[in-house]
Amino acid sequence: MEISRNVAYKTKIIYLIYRLIYIIPVDVACTETKAAGQRDMDLIDRKIVAALQNDATLSVAQIAEQVALSQTPCWKRIQKLEQSGVILRRVALVSPEAVGLGLTVFVAIEAADHSPAWRNNFSDTIGAMPEVMEIHRMAGEIDYMLKVAVADMASFDAFYRRLTEAVALKNVTSHFAMERIKSTTAYPVDTLNR
Repeated sequence: MEISRNVAYKTKIIYLIYRLIYIIPVDVACTETKAAGQRDMDLIDRKIVAALQNDATLSVAQIAEQVALSQTPCWKRIQKLEQSGVILRRVALVSPEAVGLGLTVFVAIEAADHSPAWRNNFSDTIGAMPEVMEIHRMAGEIDYMLKVAVADMASFDAFYRRLTEAVALKNVTSHFAMERIKSTTAYPVDTLNR
């Protein structure tokens, strides 16, 4: 009787371990939800996106070869990725120093107001300033973070004056980049897993 209890107990333990290792991860993977806005992309789509992020000048033939497709299906996938909003646009990346914009400044802003009217005015006004490369609404102590590209300190001072005159702000703190250690526009798209 004792031996059969031990066998039954060990069998139950083995079954639970089996479920933990093999069944539960599959169940969890099946119930995971996609991140907000994430599109359905298979491995080939992700490889196409990665290739275009690396070099948007590649021909359809070159991309098709990289992702092991013929040209027509590859071109149709690229068009679908553009139409669905995965690929927003294709651009040339420029050296800021080469075009005379060697000073990068991160500007932290605390809003004076949080009303919809203020937010709309802020977005429209700041979005129209050509020096502003990126605008991020933040969580935490600051409300907005701007990435600004200017030629030099005098250019930044002129930008700062226009900024503070154009929109009512509670606080503005500027952080000057001394060195760009890494800069990429390519998102780390998974090109290995299905």
